Amino acid sequence: MPLPTLSRALPRRRFLRATGQATAVLAAVALSLAACSTGPASSTAAESPSQSASSAFPVTLKHAFGETTIKEQPQRVVTVSWVNDDVAIALGVVPVGVPKNEWGGNDKGSTPWKDAALEKLGAGFGSDKAPAQFSEADGVNFTEIAKLNPDVILGAYSGLTAEDYKKLSEIAPVVAHPEVAYGTSWQDSTTIIGKALGKETEAAKLVADTEATIQDKASKYPQLAGKTFIYGNLDPAATEKIGLYTANDNRPRFLNSIGMKQASVVDENSKGSKEFYIPWSAEKANELESDIFVTWVADDAAAKAVQADPLMAQIPAVKTGTLVTDSDNTLTLSISASSPLSLPWSLDTFLPQLAGAADRVAK
Repeated sequence: MPLPTLSRALPRRRFLRATGQATAVLAAVALSLAACSTGPASSTAAESPSQSASSAFPVTLKHAFGETTIKEQPQRVVTVSWVNDDVAIALGVVPVGVPKNEWGGNDKGSTPWKDAALEKLGAGFGSDKAPAQFSEADGVNFTEIAKLNPDVILGAYSGLTAEDYKKLSEIAPVVAHPEVAYGTSWQDSTTIIGKALGKETEAAKLVADTEATIQDKASKYPQLAGKTFIYGNLDPAATEKIGLYTANDNRPRFLNSIGMKQASVVDENSKGSKEFYIPWSAEKANELESDIFVTWVADDAAAKAVQADPLMAQIPAVKTGTLVTDSDNTLTLSISASSPLSLPWSLDTFLPQLAGAADRVAK
């Protein structure tokens, strides 16, 4: 799965986590009508369940709030948060309802990778088969979700609270995150959702194919192998100027997957943490030793402000010119809220940025 101005515009906790629909650099961030009036009749690709898929049900999935049993293959799928809709669509299932991408999205409230996948399924936004969209700017949209009359709600990657889960469960069975809020790897999200939709075999292949694509692309940049990194947020205008993503987050996981190594300073200071993010005192910026530091910035001016800030300028990667600043919200979202659709889309842009920094690392 982005900062300063954003932190005032979006729900704080969710932004940090996916650097997208919630706040900037600090912490992570939200019954009634007939479904026929607001969404498609059913989820495409679930209309004619195969015999093997049907026989997989009932299925029980464990998660942070207990377990959920899905009695039959879902016909009306609704998703919350990021990632979950990408995974369902990548598995050939068009949800009846999905959240708008209100950070990092396009004028359709979507993303390039989601648009491309929906078009292939004949369900692009604007068409009769497209998913209904609802806002999550203020949190989980219980009212709009209930209107869609779902028979499963997918939140394998999410920050659902116990209260959110309870309220959603009154609408339909809920597949919540397995442990850490916004901490589910894209591989686990895919596996969990595949099981929930009766598509375990397809999910396993999707994970393998996506991992193969990542490794193939990364192999073209051997200079990345073994380089240490910190993935964080730098914002001179914020109260908490520096935040670091931990090993529980998909951003560091992605860099680890291409042969890079998270800096020991992050590992040591987040050891045992269940959070995806930790704040860091700007007065200790000089201790953030790594070959490369990756951060989202609002624009070029914000990037220059980082370099001009007397404390942030002490970050070793800033001093050596190996700071990677990303001001493309859509690109940031594609890594922050990693999915089998978003990662392949991001590689041709993001990997060269990292490789450029790696080339500047002192020998």
